[in-house]
Amino acid sequence: MSTTTVETAVQSSLQSLPIQQPYSAPITGNANDATAQAPADATVQSPQTKQQPHSASPLAPISDGPYPYEHLLPHFSDQKYPPLTPFEHADPGLRALAHPNPRAFLDSATHVSELTPNLGTEIHGVDLAALDDTARDQLALEVAKRGLLVFRDQQAYIDKGPDFWLAWGRHFGRLHIHPTSGHPAGYPEIHLVYKDAHASFNFHIDDSTTSTVWHSDVSYELQPPGLTTFFLLASPSTGGDTLFTSQVSTLAALSPPFVAFLRTLKAVHSGAEQAAFSAAGRRGGVVRRAPVESVHPVVRRHPVTGQEALYVNRQFTRRIVGLKREESENILRFLYEHIERAGDCQARVRWAPGTVVLWDNRVTAHSAIVDYHASGERRHGARIAPQAERPIPALDGLQLDG
Repeated sequence: MSTTTVETAVQSSLQSLPIQQPYSAPITGNANDATAQAPADATVQSPQTKQQPHSASPLAPISDGPYPYEHLLPHFSDQKYPPLTPFEHADPGLRALAHPNPRAFLDSATHVSELTPNLGTEIHGVDLAALDDTARDQLALEVAKRGLLVFRDQQAYIDKGPDFWLAWGRHFGRLHIHPTSGHPAGYPEIHLVYKDAHASFNFHIDDSTTSTVWHSDVSYELQPPGLTTFFLLASPSTGGDTLFTSQVSTLAALSPPFVAFLRTLKAVHSGAEQAAFSAAGRRGGVVRRAPVESVHPVVRRHPVTGQEALYVNRQFTRRIVGLKREESENILRFLYEHIERAGDCQARVRWAPGTVVLWDNRVTAHSAIVDYHASGERRHGARIAPQAERPIPALDGLQLDG
């Protein structure tokens, strides 16, 4: 099948990669079936992938002896995956709403400070690796409310290794397997970002004036990720920060009549260009699952907090359904530029050893900052991205299918 939303050059690169059209099937299935999308042997680890965790400094230059996370470097398997199937997502934050003290998981914190009034909280003293299921539910609720949580001094969590990271992620939803990115051998559910002096598997900015690309992760999926966990195994001594923006705040900054109009709109999100980028050999050269397009509301509602958030991004949103091309392009251009300019809606995370960041991919957007080219230092990160519900329209009755 073909799509009219992908530029001619991209279509040429994807001649052998059929585009799956937006899903229209009802959402069914078991929300706890976290491995439903993986091939049968996708989580079988060979002895070499089950190495003991390392606690050596991740800031050492790449030439200083063996790299302690060698076993977690990007692996690009060409194994093909079936299409993702819809499932019923049960948000753990909903369970925390019934708790008498939904912030009890912060009782052990030694320092809690807000990064900005409306987005982001930095937390010291809470051991993520020690949280039980109730505390993880409370954590999910806090991420939903604040959009972004930055936990410092979490080397114990990082040292738990990939089997623990996957079990952690499954508490929050079915784990997403990325169709093109690198992953540790034997762990396709762990998405890796990697750049050093010799290789870059995620960033390509030679044809751009900036590395800043605001996006919500894999928004082209029918059920994109919700609570997302990310940490760096290695980072440059300076630079490589991550920008976040609150899509609740960017929406709230717009005039009520314009918001009312946006709530009536739905947009196509496409994974075709990302697949073409990889198929051209500029990422890992693999496309394990046919690229898809999905239709999502331009304004979505969070299932736990009820907050409304703008849900478009320059990387994956392609057009507004039902509008003429010029109308769609101008509205989307305005929204993209609004997101990029709105510094009063943004927060910046500066990485340090042992930092673990959690964000709600439904109500935030983010961008890496690739400003460390000259140093030649390594930046190696791991992301665990449980899928959430199909985006809920802020406007009751807005039909996404058909």
